[in-house]
Amino acid sequence: MRGAIEPMVAAALDEIEHRGIDAIHESQAVAGIAREMVMSFGDADPDTLRLVEDRVAAFGPLQRLLDDATVEEIWWNRPDRIMVARNGRASVSGVELEEHQAMLLVERMLRSSGRRLDLSHPFVDASLPDGSRIHVAIPPITARHWAVNIRRYVLRPKSILDLVASEVMPDQAANYLIEAVVQGRSVVVSGATQAGKTTLLNALLGSVGMHDRIVSCEEVFEVRCDHIDWVAMQTRSAGLEGSGRVALRALVREALRMRPTRLVVGEVRQAEALDLLIAANSGIATLSTVHANSADEALLKLCTLPLLAGPNISAAFVVPTVASCIDVVVHLQMDPDGTRSVSEIVETTGGVLDGAPATRSIYSAPNRPRDGIRQGREG
Repeated sequence: MRGAIEPMVAAALDEIEHRGIDAIHESQAVAGIAREMVMSFGDADPDTLRLVEDRVAAFGPLQRLLDDATVEEIWWNRPDRIMVARNGRASVSGVELEEHQAMLLVERMLRSSGRRLDLSHPFVDASLPDGSRIHVAIPPITARHWAVNIRRYVLRPKSILDLVASEVMPDQAANYLIEAVVQGRSVVVSGATQAGKTTLLNALLGSVGMHDRIVSCEEVFEVRCDHIDWVAMQTRSAGLEGSGRVALRALVREALRMRPTRLVVGEVRQAEALDLLIAANSGIATLSTVHANSADEALLKLCTLPLLAGPNISAAFVVPTVASCIDVVVHLQMDPDGTRSVSEIVETTGGVLDGAPATRSIYSAPNRPRDGIRQGREG
């Protein structure tokens, strides 16, 4: 079969080049040409068509998964067992790769990002041309095979109201969040991995006024918005000589010199939390995401992460700063069936209660499990 399809593959590749089609950005056009070539050879076998498409597509057999609008994530721990997630649930995709084929496809995916992957840099985080995020770890960090995750963003809302239509939140929660953004309040989106934090963050940006200037800082480009005045920046790994690294903290500090009225930090994980607080304390409205299990836990995390900046940073400074600068936390949850929704929204009162920022509840999803009295929560 492999030899029989070679003329079809060659004809399809010639036609793609003749028409000037970008195989990475125009995958549907590539698939159409593959079908034309197979039919022109008088072969209507679906298996033949699949083999030809896999040979001429930019990302080979993975292309059909990347083109599937229902696929949220693609990953493998070994290339002959590729998994996918749809609606938050994992399953075997049915696509299999040879070891060398998987390596070549990953290298092709990384080519446009400028990110390195070798023994000195065994991890990589990068963006694909369609906005998907790829993470790769290689041996000897992993036991034998390359471990690859490709996270896609199936839902691309342009406003909070799009999430209301998707039943992520009710009207009352959406209206509150829209007003909070319009008023220039600092908002934190919290939740577990895959809960939809970046999706909600992007939706919040749809409420930013047209006269505002947005500057976003991320490890990998994931923020998406249609704003007329938006500067997007991402971190950079060290070069071959070990120099040239640009950390997230450096991006946040540089962003403050770029006259932002809205500062976006894609994901707060470490000491950049201090720089976020400094920006918010100077009057810049901030939008950010944090991994946490509840809104209150997200605030406590923001009280802890700045301490990583150095021994001269104390809780006596950080806690009241969080209480006065971070205005709203909206928390997302993902149920066992894969449903994502806003579970609670809290706002800070500006004070400190029992050593934590005091908050009041704005919204709590119906039937949401309660876990008793929470530290810092006003009655």
